[in-house]
Amino acid sequence: MNKVTMQDIADALGISRVTVWKVFNNYTNVSASVREKVLLKAKELGYTKGLAEVDDGVLEKNVSLIVSRPNSSTFWTTIIHRAAQELSRHNVNLMYTYVPSNYSEDFRMPSVLSNGTVQGAIVLNVYDKRMIGQISQLSIPKVFLDTVPEIQFGELQGDLVLLEGFHSTYQITKSVVERGLKRIGFVGDIQYARTNYDRFEGFCRCMEDHGRPVEKELCLTGRIGIFSYSKEINGFLDSLERLPDAFVCASDFIAHTMQLYFAEHRERIPEGIVVTGYDGRDEYAVGKLITTAEVKTGVLGKRLAMQIVYRMEHGDAPYELTYVNPPVIYRDSVLRG
Repeated sequence: MNKVTMQDIADALGISRVTVWKVFNNYTNVSASVREKVLLKAKELGYTKGLAEVDDGVLEKNVSLIVSRPNSSTFWTTIIHRAAQELSRHNVNLMYTYVPSNYSEDFRMPSVLSNGTVQGAIVLNVYDKRMIGQISQLSIPKVFLDTVPEIQFGELQGDLVLLEGFHSTYQITKSVVERGLKRIGFVGDIQYARTNYDRFEGFCRCMEDHGRPVEKELCLTGRIGIFSYSKEINGFLDSLERLPDAFVCASDFIAHTMQLYFAEHRERIPEGIVVTGYDGRDEYAVGKLITTAEVKTGVLGKRLAMQIVYRMEHGDAPYELTYVNPPVIYRDSVLRG
């Protein structure tokens, strides 16, 4: 029996040998339907070199979840679990791939991302510019949830999903201004993530539109260490001789950190202080008290899964920038001593 070649597969399908070669070398500019036909025909003809596993005529695919800051909070686990559920409906497995939080010259991208094991990647919690750049260069289809402010959408070789932050934080800030409060601060590392930067921009625009100055001494927007949030925020609050009337926070986690601080310094807020958040994270006690943007994590997870499935099936389609707009939930927002 003659040895089956790539040309045999190409002839049987009426396509070029180059297309078959691209399939076996995991090129992204081949549609999922053509890829599947090639692999199924290869199995049928007995060609097994580099052939992915095919069971009962159904091609099983793998998508890598690239993370650098594994997080066990329900916010992130719900996103991941819902993405995995949605991908399973498309016969796609979701597998973890860890990369360091900070890029170093001796770092080498995990081989699983380039050896044909995975056919796509969802990128979560990666906020190092050089690391994102390395991931962007991978030849597999990619969907990023957020990025760093220094990287513009046009620089990414993949789709980008962002939580809308400008308009939602504008509305949150407006609800604070309309209470008659004048001195309002903002807390959030705007260099950390594009979404944080957008939230600060929305805060600033709202303050400007309503004739309120953005007082820099009331804003903590610089780098905040991953593991030193409490220390740095507490230090910032301690440094303020006079607290503002309110704080708009880039996340519920920051608002929660403030809640803990004020619980220990009740004398500083005898009449309470207005604090808002972003995320809608029920895992924090403050979550039921403050105005926030409610991120529907299950829907977000499903959206990421649907996007990577689309990208794997339409490798030649233009990259997409998608904004997910969380509804604002208005609450009393007054933290009391």
